[in-house]
Amino acid sequence: MTDLQTAPEAVKPRRRINFGFDKYSGLYVWAALILVFALWIPDLFLQVSTFKQVLTFQAIAAIVALGLIIPVAAGAFDLTVAGTLTVSVCWTAWALINHHGVVVAAGGALLLGILVGLLNALVVVKLKVDSFIGTLGMSSILIAVAYMITNSSQIVLSTEGYAPFFEFAREEIFGLPRSVYYAAAIAVFFWWILEYTPGGRYLYAVGGNPVASRLAGVRVGRIVMLSFVASGLTSAFAGIVYLSTIGTATPDSGSGYLLPAFSAVFLGATQIRPGRVNVLGTLVAIFLLATGVTGLQLAGAPSYVTELFNGAALIIAVALAARTARRRG
Repeated sequence: MTDLQTAPEAVKPRRRINFGFDKYSGLYVWAALILVFALWIPDLFLQVSTFKQVLTFQAIAAIVALGLIIPVAAGAFDLTVAGTLTVSVCWTAWALINHHGVVVAAGGALLLGILVGLLNALVVVKLKVDSFIGTLGMSSILIAVAYMITNSSQIVLSTEGYAPFFEFAREEIFGLPRSVYYAAAIAVFFWWILEYTPGGRYLYAVGGNPVASRLAGVRVGRIVMLSFVASGLTSAFAGIVYLSTIGTATPDSGSGYLLPAFSAVFLGATQIRPGRVNVLGTLVAIFLLATGVTGLQLAGAPSYVTELFNGAALIIAVALAARTARRRG
């Protein structure tokens, strides 16, 4: 017998069954949450109104989180997203109450968002202040500006007097308010930028290794500046949608959006494209968190469950992101 005949058959490696837990664990958890609440409180949870409520109230949070993706992709933190939303809400309400018109109100809010982005870039890029510290300080300034605009009081818009403005976010198309479609359009736009344009590749390159990017000829400062402007503009637009949806402006209107936005972005970085922030993963995270919070509230959980759930999710998300980075390293 030849050596070929006597040689034992090569041992084939055992193929592991992979259900995509490394990329799609959020979808599995989301499905599990839906199943749990469907069995636990079917009369309350399995209602069309419940899912419509989740989509409607998460549209604003989704817009804020989508804007936050851009600077985070470039390696910068933007803690002014909630403050920018608040100033946008307060300015728009003040301008409408004082009869300056929708164009001045909404246009001024968007310009304020761009201005905040430019100021963040000045602090971080030119003054070399760490983005976390710099935008934290700017967020405090924005809160003060909101108090100045509203004179530390609440501004309420009447439905009758400002009906066209309320239609901007509230008018329903195929059973869903316009705010949901705004969030979807922004998601598609940012997804296209990040995945299919040179600008998206520059963002990820700068966020991954700014020194190497600078040596490769990428204008790192300009990329970071544009990321802050995009974030500020998106947050300001979220403020307009917020006021059109809620109809009330207060100096703390945006305070509840900072933690959910960061939780969604970092949890989303462990999904779909593990190791990098991405639009689809962020959307999965947003609605996963919203489903959990909504289900617990319908089950009679206390009001603080929202902060508890989002805080725990942020810690878990950062831990998972760090673990993914170590494994890839």
